[in-house]
This record gives sequence, C-alpha cells and structure tokens, in this order.
Amino acid sequence: MSQQADQAELFLRELQDRICSAIEQVDGKARFEEDAWTRPAGGGGRTRVLRDGAIFEQAGVNFSRVYGSQLPPSATAHRPDLAGGGFVATGVSLVLHPRNPHVPTTHANVRYFEASKEGVDPVWWFGGGFDLTPFYPREEDVVHWHTVARDVCAPYGDDVYARYKKWCDDYFYLKHRGETRGVGGLFYDDLNEGGFERCFAFTRDVGQGFLDAYLPIVERRKGEAYGEREREFQLYRRGRYVEFNLVYDRGTLFGLQSGGRTESILMSLPPRVRFEYNFQPEPESPEARLADYLKPRDWV
Repeated sequence: MSQQADQAELFLRELQDRICSAIEQVDGKARFEEDAWTRPAGGGGRTRVLRDGAIFEQAGVNFSRVYGSQLPPSATAHRPDLAGGGFVATGVSLVLHPRNPHVPTTHANVRYFEASKEGVDPVWWFGGGFDLTPFYPREEDVVHWHTVARDVCAPYGDDVYARYKKWCDDYFYLKHRGETRGVGGLFYDDLNEGGFERCFAFTRDVGQGFLDAYLPIVERRKGEAYGEREREFQLYRRGRYVEFNLVYDRGTLFGLQSGGRTESILMSLPPRVRFEYNFQPEPESPEARLADYLKPRDWV
C-alpha cells in the first residue's frame, strides 16, 4: 500500500472514532458495539453498530480497508483498461436510522481508492458525500443541511457545490419511482483533479462537515411528538431506502462483488421496514407534502 493510502487510512480511522463518539453523546443511552473482521482475500475493517438507543433505532458506522489482485466489475465499469488489475480501497460509510419519524435518516461516505495494472499507469481517486432523507421535512432543516454543504465546498471553487449537489440529486434517484431518495446533499467520485493533497483536504472537510450538517437537525427534532400514523409512514418510506441500496448503490455492489463482509455491507438497511401495495397519502396531508421535497431544487 502506498504512503497516500496510509494517510487516507489514518484519517478515516480517526473519523470513525470521532463520529461514533458524537452519535453516542447525542443519543445519550446506547453505545456502539464493534465487530472487527478480516477479508480472506485481503484486508478487513471495523463495523460499529448502535441499536435501540434513545434517538437512534439503529446507527452503523463502518471503516474498511480491503485490497486484492483482481478489481471487481463495479470498479472497472468506467475504467475498463484497469480490468484484471489490483486495488486497495479504504473508507468510512455510515447510515443512521432514527426512531422518531421527525428526525431524518442520513447517509455519509468518504473513501480512497488505488488501482494498478501492468502496462497501465497507477491511478488513485477519492469519493464521498452526504445526503439526507427526511420523512416529515422542514424547510429550515434542509436549508441548513445545504448551507453546510455549500460552505464545505466554497474554498475549492465557486462551482464545486453546484456540481456535487447535482451529482447527488442524479445519483440518489430511484428511476422506477420517479423521485429522489431524499433532499440530497453532496456526492462525488473519481476525484483526483488538482493533486493528492488538494483532493485529500476536500475529502477531510466533507467527512468532518457531516456532523455540522446533521447534529443541529437532530437536536431540533428529537423531542417532537409522534404517533402510530407517523411511525407507520416512516416504516413505509424506509422501503425506498431498501430499494435504492439493493438496486442502484455502487458501494453495495462493490462490497458484494469484491467479497466484502455481507453483514457490514448490508448494515445500511433499516432494522424495521414495511411495504404496502399502491400506498397513496391523503391529499394535502403531512405525508403528501413529502413528494414536493423529492424533486431537485436550489435550496441555498
């Protein structure tokens, strides 16, 4: 593994620690349990899951570093010249499923990837981002979320936020439903423009900016009252999360195709979910209002 990969791994391990500590503090009840694992083909990771907390029904924060001599198909879809080459991939990925339907579900991921093949120049890139999936969205929360995202991007160019926001809207889109997974955020991949230090700095800022974006929303919504109606709607909408992760998500495909640990890969799925045939919310109800937020728009 290169010195660059060592730097990325050190940061990502520390980021996992920082995020887990912050989530435990805001939850106030449950703590993460760690499950260290090894991958027979090379590498391993630390899966940390918090369950049945005061705020989070389930929260998973994964760190992994895997390597091998054969790139999986999902990693070479955009770079067929690297097919058959070796790789190292390290990253932190998290999904937080709150119990209260007024607190949004969220996902974040930052990662570093290297690939090499005889006769082809070695390549590296960063990727990541964060996105928000509310069930009962509040405009002030969405504006705050995107304001933090914009401010993270600002030092790196006037067009960076707009490009990565659009990428997020386009990526987290359920084509078969005709809706986005949530209200977006940032998403980027294959980032190596400007050199390693610049790309690494941006990825660090994205990873560290996640808590600034999410925790104030949790604090505002964690005490809001809800009943069976709101809970049932939350469980129904979690089904969209399952659909996206199993049908479209590149990280899920990469993990399964590269022989990753299945339990850790599917940790992103909600602990409870329900499906209902042809569900239609009551017109002008709080549940119907969600549809207006599942279309890309400029929030800031």
